[in-house]
Amino acid sequence: REAETVVVPAMAFFGGLGDLLVTAAMGGRTAADEVHVAYGLSSWHPTAGTRTAGAVSRQRRDGRRVVRTGGRLEYRADAPPTLEWRFPAPLGPRTVIGEFTMADVVTVPSHLSVPEVRTYMTADAARDIASPRTPPPAAADPSGRSDQTFLVDVVVRSGSEEWRAVARGRDIYAVTAPLVVEALERVLTGRAETYGVVSAGEAFDAPDFLRALSAHLTVEFPS
Repeated sequence: REAETVVVPAMAFFGGLGDLLVTAAMGGRTAADEVHVAYGLSSWHPTAGTRTAGAVSRQRRDGRRVVRTGGRLEYRADAPPTLEWRFPAPLGPRTVIGEFTMADVVTVPSHLSVPEVRTYMTADAARDIASPRTPPPAAADPSGRSDQTFLVDVVVRSGSEEWRAVARGRDIYAVTAPLVVEALERVLTGRAETYGVVSAGEAFDAPDFLRALSAHLTVEFPS
């Protein structure tokens, strides 16, 4: 902060998009009782980078998953819960793995007062990433994008109130590049909201940032 430098450690599809959606859903509020981030992936064919990052993460966690509950991080080694999540159209109800370790359990509470942050992954995608036999993504069109589709569903609850934000698109890896480039452009043009080591939702105007990505994904959040 003293050097007036912006450092955003998590700005990809995982780590960046979820935090931006949560921040947009909260509509300027800084506190809530609970946040739910559900990832609806049609499939998950990991890149070599994803495989390597996942192996490092598992090693650091000693194979345990990380959960944000009661205002702090917990490490759990028992079997994660399996439940049904009602995604908006076109996905609808899907089986998901609860407490699926994601960066959101760290990024969201780094700048918002939320004691409970819960993350979910569609069971089919979780099986894909867990299998060493799942091949890397294959291009399905001249742009190089795969045919994978995604829907990120964010639900924020505070007392009896509930707010929702949704992002839909194709190819989680193809969306990472626009996220990073938009962030860099905003930093270089002085449109970051603060300095220091910050998450995406703290660094930028989340609703405006998400609207700027309209060529790459569709988003819905409270106006």
